[in-house]
Amino acid sequence: MEIRGPVLLPAHREDVELTTVDGLTLVGELALPENSAPVATLVTLHPLPTAGGFMDSHILRKAAGRLPALADLAVLRFNTRGTTSPRGTSEGAFDGGAGEVFDVAAAVDFVRERGLPRPWLVGWSFGTELALKYGRDHDIEGVILLSPPLHRASAEEVAAWAGDSRRMVVLVPEFDDYLRPDEARVRFSTVPHAHLIAVEGGKHLWVGENQTRRVLTEIVAAVNPDALPLPVEWDGPVDD
Repeated sequence: MEIRGPVLLPAHREDVELTTVDGLTLVGELALPENSAPVATLVTLHPLPTAGGFMDSHILRKAAGRLPALADLAVLRFNTRGTTSPRGTSEGAFDGGAGEVFDVAAAVDFVRERGLPRPWLVGWSFGTELALKYGRDHDIEGVILLSPPLHRASAEEVAAWAGDSRRMVVLVPEFDDYLRPDEARVRFSTVPHAHLIAVEGGKHLWVGENQTRRVLTEIVAAVNPDALPLPVEWDGPVDD
């Protein structure tokens, strides 16, 4: 069977709840490798909820559907405050990236409490703003930024990563709606160790199987390169 679309490869999937320090309950899902311990953990931060972003935004859903089986990764997805998905609605209200500082903290705390290894923040669009603004406050290995718009993360917040030893991987689509590679190189130039990858033909929403595979490959290349190349065929059972 070709691995594509919404296929769910085998994993242990658990509905979870995260509790923020300001008293909100956020809904989410943790996906773990079925037959082995994870080698690293992806803490995913979804696109802008006021523009339809949520924990099921397709790249994040496909990461959770494939990478536990293909790359031995744990994947935590959750709805930030006030965000709704089929999993449910997280308490609170969208706060433009301000109150969401507590949501990021709750997710990283959950990973620590579960003893999950080597956490990375994987942000997409609005989620990259949260990773840039708040990731330095937490015990993570690095950040992976998909389609960063740099609307809410200030130049100072970006530059603050310059003296940080944690890794930064930045995927910038050639045809992004907000930030394209040439401008991205300028705006991330204050972080000398940032690894900026210009994705030829890419667009902000990463639509299509080719773009999905490219994004997932770059995530695995950063976090668990021994799992590459990712298979495109699967011979075993799949989850419902």
